[in-house]
Amino acid sequence: MKNLKLITAIMLTSLLSFTSCQDEIDNENGQNPNTNSANSRTAKNLERSSMHDGSFDDFLDGVSCSSVLLPVTATVNGTQVTILNQIDYQQVLNIFGEFNDDDDTVVFQFPITVQLSNYTTIVVSNQTEYNALIDACEEAENEAEDAISCLDINFPITILTYSLNFEQTGSIVLESEQELYTYMDNFESGELFAVSYPITATLSDDTEITINSDIDLQSSINDCLDQEELEEEAEEEAEALEDFLVETNFKVQSFINSGVETANDYVEYTIDFANDLTVEATNVVNVAIENVEGTYQVTSETEVFLNLTFTGNTTFNLLNHTWKVTSFNSTSVSLKSTTDAAVILILNKI
Repeated sequence: MKNLKLITAIMLTSLLSFTSCQDEIDNENGQNPNTNSANSRTAKNLERSSMHDGSFDDFLDGVSCSSVLLPVTATVNGTQVTILNQIDYQQVLNIFGEFNDDDDTVVFQFPITVQLSNYTTIVVSNQTEYNALIDACEEAENEAEDAISCLDINFPITILTYSLNFEQTGSIVLESEQELYTYMDNFESGELFAVSYPITATLSDDTEITINSDIDLQSSINDCLDQEELEEEAEEEAEALEDFLVETNFKVQSFINSGVETANDYVEYTIDFANDLTVEATNVVNVAIENVEGTYQVTSETEVFLNLTFTGNTTFNLLNHTWKVTSFNSTSVSLKSTTDAAVILILNKI
């Protein structure tokens, strides 16, 4: 119980350490227009942007505020797996990918060691203690105190320091996220600081941007968080589409290709999406006709996509596209080719 209280205290201290009773200094009063106090918006942005980002192993631990240090042993969907290094993550992903309509589960063999947002490590002895980490992370996310993972500041950067009289007192060059986090976390309330702009940052899509001011930094963070939210919403829609596809069979309601409606070419077939990412078209009028085999994949970015690949049948090969899902509901899925917007496919639930 003492260990559980310690873990919770560490998490809440590291993730919620931005609170301060000091009033924020009016940036316009300083000699440097980007002069900030320890509890300013820029201080918060820099600290959140430089926290240890644990989201890279969320498929394994489900906690973005921390990451599990390897090696670790876990039971994944009933199969015991020992993960020695990040290459072994693929074992977990392969198990998850076997079926797309099951509930993926990971049960760790405790104790495990995790790295927190503040770069410290702790030993978690049991599931109850691990649940405390999850709860603390959810609280941090709800309060917008978790790591910003969609924007990585490129190092080195220079921080200028000022007295409360707005006289420059020095400067420091920071070489890494951990150095920036430690510096901002320990910044004294009796000082002011300014970032020496311009700096550069890399977004989650590997785009590099130039940031010229505190306002520019805030705007860039807002934009990338909005983009991240769209991606998360699309991922949820993709999961819902996968569930819908495997629950029933479909018929081709409409297939417009080169301006011609060709749904009649498929009127005798039903299409069955299996939970192992295979798809099969069956002729329900003439059972002597061989089934058409294929594969499918549902992916997402900020939109949802369905990739179809049929083999051995010229008619069904025409459906081989990466389709953008324009809409789907309880009865149908509407698709548009990503390479030719005039090619449209509508599948109706039987």
